[in-house]
Amino acid sequence: MNKREEVLEGFSEVFNKRAWLDKVKMETALAGYTASEVHCIEFIGKHQDPNVTKMAESMYMTRGAISKLTKKMLKKKYIESYQKADNKKEIYFKLTEEGEKVFNIHEQLHKEFEERDKDVFAPVTEEQYDAFLTFLERYNQHLEAEIKKQGLTIN
Repeated sequence: MNKREEVLEGFSEVFNKRAWLDKVKMETALAGYTASEVHCIEFIGKHQDPNVTKMAESMYMTRGAISKLTKKMLKKKYIESYQKADNKKEIYFKLTEEGEKVFNIHEQLHKEFEERDKDVFAPVTEEQYDAFLTFLERYNQHLEAEIKKQGLTIN
């Protein structure tokens, strides 16, 4: 296996292990909520004037899937919809009290995971972070270009 393959395999392994480890605690703390609902709540809680298009792009889902999800979440009263006075066409979302509760639990769990993993990141220098972030940005741009080249769309 060459270094490139090792890096890609390492990314996958770390991502999968972290997701598996975090999933156990997330599912317990957020029992009754689907992963899609929690991710949608997270997006709405972190962004100003979130709408279907912004959520679809960010969550790599179709606008149709987000519309369906938000309708269910409106019915369950996790979110509310609103429109701006100057734009009656666009529908935006905000969290209800129940949505805020889920958002806060989710944020607290992320802080716990960060605390759990802090010793791994403690010795990393700014230069190492910068190099890693540069690589990730280049790779991300490459993958976006490949998606466009193949005529694929994320939403």
